Amino acid sequence: MRAVVARVTEASVTVGDEVTGAIDEPGLLVLLGIHADDDVSKVPAMARKLHEARILRDEESCASTGAPLLVVSQFTLYGDTRKGRRPSWTAAARPEVAEPLVTAVVDALRERGARVETGRFGAMMAVRSVNDGPFTLLIEV
Repeated sequence: MRAVVARVTEASVTVGDEVTGAIDEPGLLVLLGIHADDDVSKVPAMARKLHEARILRDEESCASTGAPLLVVSQFTLYGDTRKGRRPSWTAAARPEVAEPLVTAVVDALRERGARVETGRFGAMMAVRSVNDGPFTLLIEV
């Protein structure tokens, strides 16, 4: 499991004309990719790392401040460009594997008390964000 996490002052995701998730205060934008070999055993660790990462201002976390997270699935995080110019997607989990794991991470975050907004799995999404810093981190489990 891999997440690109950006500290933001606001962020939103739109599908067509519908805003499916938005945060309008400082928090984290999480682009979450699922590897083909990932399973549910990695969910608690990813949720904990995302919720407790001390990357907000003053080394705070979403857990300590109650800041929201916007979680957006992104299979392209496992694109492999080592050969040629066209990425290979073989390392990314198939949708039938990835979708339940993305949902499980979101559910685990909510069980921890996190405020979580989401995109729509498999949809063409427009993601907007105002980066704070900028401060962007790669988290893997």
